[in-house]
Amino acid sequence: MPYTPPATHPHLSALDEGLLHAVAAGHARLTGEQAMELFRSMPLPALGRWADARCRVMHGDHLRTYVIDRNINYTNVCNAKCTFCAFRRDGTDVDAYTLEPSKILEKIGELVAIGGTQVLMQGGMNPDLPLDWYLKLLRTIKEAYPQVHIHAFSPPEFVEFVHFFDPPGATFEDKVRWVMVRLREAGLDSLPGGGGEIFAPAVRRKIGLGKCDAESWLTTMYVAHTLGMFTSATMMFGHIEGHADRIHHMLLVREWQDRALALADAGNRTPGNSLTGHYTAFISWPFQRENTPLGRVPDWGRDARELEMEFPGDAVARGAANGDLPEGRRAADAYDYEAIDREKYPTAHLFGKRVRMSGASDYLRTQALSRLVLDNVYSIGASWVTMGPHVGQVALAYGANDMGSVMMEENVVSSAGTTYCLDEALICRLIREAGFTPAQRDNYYDVLRVHDGADSPDLLVTDWSTHRARKMHQEAPRVAKAELTVSR
Repeated sequence: MPYTPPATHPHLSALDEGLLHAVAAGHARLTGEQAMELFRSMPLPALGRWADARCRVMHGDHLRTYVIDRNINYTNVCNAKCTFCAFRRDGTDVDAYTLEPSKILEKIGELVAIGGTQVLMQGGMNPDLPLDWYLKLLRTIKEAYPQVHIHAFSPPEFVEFVHFFDPPGATFEDKVRWVMVRLREAGLDSLPGGGGEIFAPAVRRKIGLGKCDAESWLTTMYVAHTLGMFTSATMMFGHIEGHADRIHHMLLVREWQDRALALADAGNRTPGNSLTGHYTAFISWPFQRENTPLGRVPDWGRDARELEMEFPGDAVARGAANGDLPEGRRAADAYDYEAIDREKYPTAHLFGKRVRMSGASDYLRTQALSRLVLDNVYSIGASWVTMGPHVGQVALAYGANDMGSVMMEENVVSSAGTTYCLDEALICRLIREAGFTPAQRDNYYDVLRVHDGADSPDLLVTDWSTHRARKMHQEAPRVAKAELTVSR
């Protein structure tokens, strides 16, 4: 039978238990308005219970997974100037780097030595690296480690590949496909969801200077899906965005996932592929402010009078949803605060000039909502890397089924101050103490090993003092402070 998304019931309140039971069972789909009602009205424990119910329908009551991989950031040279980023460098900076292939192979060898199955490889958008550099790197990795899955190059990198390499093609989609086919033939297996941030145009224009727009990001992933490749999707929240922008982001992922799943059911096949790809997972995490230009923007509510007013991001998102645009504005300006009537939305002029940081409760609420909204995405990942091991553990009761990576190395998020790093035994212990059996998985979320015996990594440990969270490897030391570049 052809793929058919669950039906929506827009006339019902999101708090209707019949609707929620149907959503948890996969028989109904939330509308954007219902998602917002849940986010703003449902108590956090109740929202967690419904997300957990949905998770158990999809993944059962027993296994929760993790993967052993390594995040290799092959270069920190980047032509984008994202205000939330503490990682990027100009090519002339003293701590700019591009790793030699031999160094990358050395890192992968260390991964394989601990039982790793996947390398996650992302970098800045480096205009000095030609296409041949990437092709040779992929071939070199596959020749040395054919068993390692290469999960690499997020959509913003592909968009810049199109700009840097000027491939043939009549459309952007054609050009991306030309590059992607060659990288896939050289050894690329799947695409990570990096650079998703927030899709709302005004937010993206404010925080992602020089980074691709939502349409390009989603189109790049769709091209990967048509080529039979699997991808993940991400969201970074807790900065200048409105709550409605988070839901808008989730709904776009859901919409494009519907396209991919419908394409697969329609029998669309490409040579050499048995099925059409799709999003396998959604991972969201809060903005980390340390060492970033955006982190120096004042907090909303530092002046107590602000707490009596609407957060600027909420005002801009609400104005866009209401269609309150001056005559002559294009539809693309719908999320542009300059297009919002300031008499109706008096805080809109502060858009981008205040941040609303996210804590543990807001993170769990957002993750739980993503499990309920994204009925067509298989996995929801817990973000212990940013939130810490124990909040990550609690996230397994708020819709997450996966604890992500045993992370040997990470340079982007950790550049903004986050340094959590767990070994396999500790991740297994966190999963087991949350009430589940830990299981190692691969990139496709197929289970490789179930740890239900006495030889499980955590059950072999006799001295936990040697297995505490520690600082992870970082490739380049920080030597310079970020400069504030937020537009006014």
